[in-house]
Amino acid sequence: MKYYLSSYKFGNQIKELKSLIPQNNKIGHINNSRDWVGVDLERANKHQQEEIDVLNEIGFKAVPLDLKKYFHKTEELNSTLNSLGGIWVSGGNTFVLRMAMKLSGFDKIFEKLKNRDNFLYGGYSAGICVLSDSLKSIEIADDPNNFPYKGINKPIYKGLGVFNYSFMPHYDSDHFESEAIGKEIQRCIDNKWLFKALRDGEVIIIE
Repeated sequence: MKYYLSSYKFGNQIKELKSLIPQNNKIGHINNSRDWVGVDLERANKHQQEEIDVLNEIGFKAVPLDLKKYFHKTEELNSTLNSLGGIWVSGGNTFVLRMAMKLSGFDKIFEKLKNRDNFLYGGYSAGICVLSDSLKSIEIADDPNNFPYKGINKPIYKGLGVFNYSFMPHYDSDHFESEAIGKEIQRCIDNKWLFKALRDGEVIIIE
């Protein structure tokens, strides 16, 4: 799996993102981090369409991939993911995103999916935070007790486990979560937790 990990939106390495487009350029846009209780659905849907439009301009064939449609339908989700060349995971609430990944079985599928050399995982903010082994370092910036889905009423702190450190997006940036991220970083320092801070615009690329 290849990774394009941005602090916010598509970051400042669009040229490099274009070079990562797989041969199968159909990509699923996951927007479930915005399913939290109290969300403005119209705004969330508009936000998703705007990002899909950008992905298509870059050279992808982007389609919505709503994990809610696959809750308790892991085999169907597995089939859908196998038809794609990548996914783009949007920002929002990391804990809500993690819940959707559990209920859909995405987290189990991911264990095999991450071994596909020709598959792209792109995303930002919550979409990259969920890749860490633990989500304990992001609970100030993101509310862990927002439960929009039936069947889960406790936070999930176990991440997807790709990285043994936490991502701290929006660090020292003009973003409403920047102050909270500063507090998260201090918690990481105080507890000797590994982390990597990213300013908005910055991107980590792993091939």
